[in-house]
Amino acid sequence: MNTLNEIISSLILRHRALFICPACGKSLSISLDRLECNGCHRLFMHENGIPLLFWPNEWEIAKKDVTERVKSFYEENPFPNYEGLDSSLSLRQKAEEGIFARLLDEQIPHGALILEVGCGTGQLSNFLGLRWGRAVFGTDICLNSLKLAHEFKQKNGIENTAFVQMNLFRPAFRTESFDVVICNGVLHHTSDPFTGFKSITKLLKKGGFIIIGLYNRYGRIITDVKRIIFNLTGKPLKFLDKRLRDQSLSEIRKKIWYMDQYKNPHESKHTFDEILGWFEKEGFEFKNSIPKTKPFTPFSPQESLFETNPVGTRIEHFLAQLGMIFSGGKEGGFFIMIGKKL
Repeated sequence: MNTLNEIISSLILRHRALFICPACGKSLSISLDRLECNGCHRLFMHENGIPLLFWPNEWEIAKKDVTERVKSFYEENPFPNYEGLDSSLSLRQKAEEGIFARLLDEQIPHGALILEVGCGTGQLSNFLGLRWGRAVFGTDICLNSLKLAHEFKQKNGIENTAFVQMNLFRPAFRTESFDVVICNGVLHHTSDPFTGFKSITKLLKKGGFIIIGLYNRYGRIITDVKRIIFNLTGKPLKFLDKRLRDQSLSEIRKKIWYMDQYKNPHESKHTFDEILGWFEKEGFEFKNSIPKTKPFTPFSPQESLFETNPVGTRIEHFLAQLGMIFSGGKEGGFFIMIGKKL
């Protein structure tokens, strides 16, 4: 028989009260050899220390559900991979090369409970878990991605991070449990991004921060044009994409980038005004964004992520988003917004 520590990490044990059954919402009992719902008595398995708490959508209103298609895609194409990252030091170095991850690590308060929804291979979750005094839970629908995340965590002794297989529409955590919820590059691959947003924001404490990253309707135009060309030619033309022609990247990393950007089975595009509308409807105060909502306002390497910034006008939002087109669709036309739950 497995011991408890072989089933799940000590981090999950310490925070077991956070977990609920994704099927019925009742409390989840974690014992020596199983995870069992105290309400419906369903049993949940684990694999390689990862609790398998994925539960499918059961929407009453008929809609096209792309969850299984997207899940299958990322099971075959985990993104990003850990090539070139063989230690916590190399992970830290990579993360700190990007301003956003470094600022997050520096500015998230000591003792915070953090949830990354759609963590993929868990690089950000593992990076944030390197700092003492916080707890980071990374969730994803794709088990293969989570296995890579968990393997790296185990290899490098990262004790402040744990991984769980979960459907964001059927959360396995109690409402108002987390201080920070991060969901980057995920909602635009779902059937209903706004419903997904409402689902994950329920997990946030009042006064907590939501960080969401989405494809921008304008910033994504360059990528869409390249996708059309690739589909017409039947192959990736490397000269059209900076990463595909980057000699420092391996062919594996190029392939993963190409598949994620140009062959994903489903994506939607969004605007600053749309997400600000989500914030208003769900009781969030806008704090910050990347890029800024006001044009010609640079994002500083010393940016205070969680301080209130001017929202800007619709015209300013439009101009700022046009700037994403002229920047060549950098990072695939991706933008991030940060809000505080009131």
